[in-house]
Amino acid sequence: MKIGILGVGNIGATLTRRLSLAGHQVKVANSRGPETIPAAVTAAGGEAVHAQDVVSDVEALVISIPTLAIPGIKPLIDDLPAGAVLLDTSNYYPFRDGHIAALDDGQVESLWVSDQLGRPVVKAWNAILAGSFAQKATPAGSPHRIAIPVAADADDARALGLSLVEQTGFDGFDAGSLADSWRQQPGAPAYCTDLTRHELPAALAAAVASRSPKRRDLAISIAGELMSDPSAFRGDDFLLQVARLIYP
Repeated sequence: MKIGILGVGNIGATLTRRLSLAGHQVKVANSRGPETIPAAVTAAGGEAVHAQDVVSDVEALVISIPTLAIPGIKPLIDDLPAGAVLLDTSNYYPFRDGHIAALDDGQVESLWVSDQLGRPVVKAWNAILAGSFAQKATPAGSPHRIAIPVAADADDARALGLSLVEQTGFDGFDAGSLADSWRQQPGAPAYCTDLTRHELPAALAAAVASRSPKRRDLAISIAGELMSDPSAFRGDDFLLQVARLIYP
């Protein structure tokens, strides 16, 4: 499959490697040019290209960029082939993205992204820590394999998202429509807590929309305090423990 990836942060870089290893023809771009993309990102076979080229002649495009940057890529998305599936890994964090009124007022993040870009998205790979995504992939059928929720309005687009998640080393879990994808947003019990497909349904069902932003911000406050003192910061496993403590 021909796949474009826009964004080479921790999630985008891992996606480039995993999907290339799965046999897909992968192009990857950032906002600064292909010469700025580390060789390690494309070592498994991906091709670094300019942003305008990452949307051409692809069957799927994954956007893995900060929420505040999403409105600015609308011209690129306008050039995406009509039949291509658009997948989104983003999460809204006001400390990084600034305050976006619609999201602060409760609009579901994936619906806001769809509105900004003028076409529906598949929400996938947003609810896993970058460290877990890079280090905890396992073969299908493995005990305790981590599950990643996937939400979309179109059944065929959701099926593609589920398949691609499986190919990156995790169980894809059908999380329903975009309207329900607030259940996998930051602060919700299913967010970045490394649950299995058997544990995930209860976590999704337990989400309370009014609580998630408060818990998101509390987790960020704790993580920020830890990262301000490198000697105290304990890495992604500690972030996982914080998420499991705060989000349920």
